[in-house]
Amino acid sequence: MTRFAEKEDVVLLHENEKGIYGDIPERCLEIHKALPEMKAIFDPANYVQCGVDTLQAWELLKGYVKYLHIKDALADGSVVPAGKGIGNVEFILGDFKKIGGNSVTVEPHLTVFDGLKALEKEGDTSVIGEVYKYATAKEAFSAAVSALRELI
Repeated sequence: MTRFAEKEDVVLLHENEKGIYGDIPERCLEIHKALPEMKAIFDPANYVQCGVDTLQAWELLKGYVKYLHIKDALADGSVVPAGKGIGNVEFILGDFKKIGGNSVTVEPHLTVFDGLKALEKEGDTSVIGEVYKYATAKEAFSAAVSALRELI
C-alpha cells in the first residue's frame, strides 16, 4: 500500500485507536519506524481510553503526526469536549502548531450514533459522560466545536 500510495502522491495515515494493534504509543512508533512514509493521526481521547499519558505519547510520536483528531476523555474513558478531560488537548494543539502542524478534525463522539455503534467490537460500548449530555447530535457537535474554538 505504501509503495502504491507514493506513486500516486497519496499520504497514508494511521490513527491510534483502542482495540487495534496501533493503540498505544510504543506500537504506533513501531508501525511508523517500519513504514516511515505512513504518517500519524493523533487522537488524545483514544490514548486516554487506553490508559496512556497523552503527553508521553505526544513526545514519542509528534514527529510523525500529520493531523489531530480533536476529542478528549476522562480517566473512566468517557468522552468529553476538548479541554474538559485529561487528554492535554490544549498543550498538544499548541505544540502541534509550533512544529508546523495545522490540520485538525473535530471528532466529538459526545453522543452515541449508529456509525459509532457499528465500529465497536462485541462487548465494547462507548461511554458518554454524565456531565456533558446533549439532546441531539447537532447540539453535541456544536459543543465540540465551541470547546475547540476556546482552546484555539
